[in-house]
Amino acid sequence: MMRTIDVNEAIDGSPLGGFQWMVVVLSALLLIVDGYDVFVAGTVLPTLIAEWGLSKPQAGALQAWALFGMMFGALIFGPLADRIGRKKGIAISFLLFTVSTLLTGFASSPEQFKIFRFFAGLGCGGLMPNAVALMNEYAPKRLRGTLVALMFSGYSVGGMVAAGLGIGLIPSYGWKPMFFIAAVPLLLLPVILWKLPESLGFLIRQGKQEEAKRIYAKIDPNTRLDAADRLVFSETKGASASVLELFRHQRTLRTVMLWVAFFCCLLLVYLLSSWLPKVLQEAGYAEKASLLSLFSLNFGGMVGAIAGGWLGDRFGLPKVVVGFFVAAAFSIALIGFSLPPALLFLMVFIAGATTIGTQILLYASVAQLYNLSVRSTGLGWASGVGRIGAIVGPTLGGVLLAQEFPLQQNFAIFAIPAAISAVAMLIFAVSNARRVEVTQLATA
Repeated sequence: MMRTIDVNEAIDGSPLGGFQWMVVVLSALLLIVDGYDVFVAGTVLPTLIAEWGLSKPQAGALQAWALFGMMFGALIFGPLADRIGRKKGIAISFLLFTVSTLLTGFASSPEQFKIFRFFAGLGCGGLMPNAVALMNEYAPKRLRGTLVALMFSGYSVGGMVAAGLGIGLIPSYGWKPMFFIAAVPLLLLPVILWKLPESLGFLIRQGKQEEAKRIYAKIDPNTRLDAADRLVFSETKGASASVLELFRHQRTLRTVMLWVAFFCCLLLVYLLSSWLPKVLQEAGYAEKASLLSLFSLNFGGMVGAIAGGWLGDRFGLPKVVVGFFVAAAFSIALIGFSLPPALLFLMVFIAGATTIGTQILLYASVAQLYNLSVRSTGLGWASGVGRIGAIVGPTLGGVLLAQEFPLQQNFAIFAIPAAISAVAMLIFAVSNARRVEVTQLATA
């Protein structure tokens, strides 16, 4: 007798197994490399300014090239993966950014540096939305926020590795070895191609039942599948992967508010990661202490992501995100006061937890808003809009710092995007609660 098995329901109802943990670990490893690539730019910026005689606006523009690449990468590889599969999208993105980062170490001028960073950015921008979408699919709904956040904490670990290596390498060997190290993660590519599974939803949509059954058997080894059994994905018959679909089904306000929050959040992440070491050096902190601030920022990001995912599963993601953005506004504003080092690092830690950490929670919010057929497109576009903020962040930082405002005033201005994000996510949370209420009344 033929059975029809809904993969989505089966994953939600089954215990978390070794196969799903492998997806978490592999995705986290990918994001460690991605995070390293993103944050390495902030560690080398003070050295590049000195070596190439750059002004602050020029240095900000130099940082922006990788972020331009990330924006295009998110917009290109998100929808592309809906067509060719998540695994291929992830592998192409990973290869592109590791090779480009390695080549950046050979740059002998700002122009060459910009070109290599742009291509590295293309890969980084493509990897993140696809890794989140894949993890989101294999995680049971009850643990989704926690697992996506746990995976995403790899991004912050990459930032901590960049800061730690910067403290050890840059004073003695200069900035180039920071990029040559990117050759090491290339060893991970065969493991990704061998072990990372394809999206079950994608395989089912493509009619590849046998391949889907092989993967499903690893998720739930107790279920014996017969040749006649058919796997289905409850969301398979969704709409086509078009950007217009993101605004249908009363999602317009929520989509726009998420985009506003993404824009402001990524503006803050890249503003702080690009300029914090340089600003603190100018405020009189030693080189190692200023690079330690980048470590503190990313350590905060990791703790914020995991704590935020855990809290989000219990109290609902929108409420937690609003609270995090309010904390971000206060902590960033306080960094500008002449604080004792211990208190300064605490404020940087909270700023990291509530900006880098919240970025991860925003991805989880997007993944929960859209159904499978447009999820990668939704993540790609939200990430792409966020990348515009990421480009604005370092560039705005360079222009503001060139004005030589007092430190307090600079950080008060830096806190404004966090306040805007808090308001946007409050509107999102209210709208989301109303939609849930309407749906419950309709089905009652």
